[in-house]
Amino acid sequence: MVFIATSLDGYIADKEGGLEWLFSIPNPQQIDMGYNAFINQIDAIVMGRKTFETVCGFECPWPYTKPVFVLSKSIKSVADTYADKVELVSGNLNEVVKSLHQKGHQRLYVDGGSTIQSFLQEDLIDDLILTTIPVLLGGGSPLFGDLAKPIDFEFVSSKVYLDKVPQVHYKRKRV
Repeated sequence: MVFIATSLDGYIADKEGGLEWLFSIPNPQQIDMGYNAFINQIDAIVMGRKTFETVCGFECPWPYTKPVFVLSKSIKSVADTYADKVELVSGNLNEVVKSLHQKGHQRLYVDGGSTIQSFLQEDLIDDLILTTIPVLLGGGSPLFGDLAKPIDFEFVSSKVYLDKVPQVHYKRKRV
């Protein structure tokens, strides 16, 4: 499952890797835009190295209560601060997913641009929940990349938050 915000032009980070644009719509009541309901239905989080490093840079306590698996070919260990919070995984994505399922983690939240693209390339995403922030970034980290063939999704539902921010849920259409 993917739950992510994009700009109107499909970026998940700006040209400098920044995320400030995510807060361009005032949200004085701190509405979570469905995040808590979403996170309550997943078993574990799979994120890439860059996303993990971004989360580690946030000036807040560790934000996850679910198990977190970090996909990385380059990281061999994590700082002691995160040793009890994340587990490093690598290898063939189908095998990684199979291993996580064997550990009881059936509903996976896949996070991070490159990680989402890799999962899509292997056709391992069943749900996309996309929140669109009405801003054009003109470049940055794209959510989607090249695919060997089209992947069909079907519309499930949509909501609008703060009278300005649409969120659309799509489900993988399998034959």
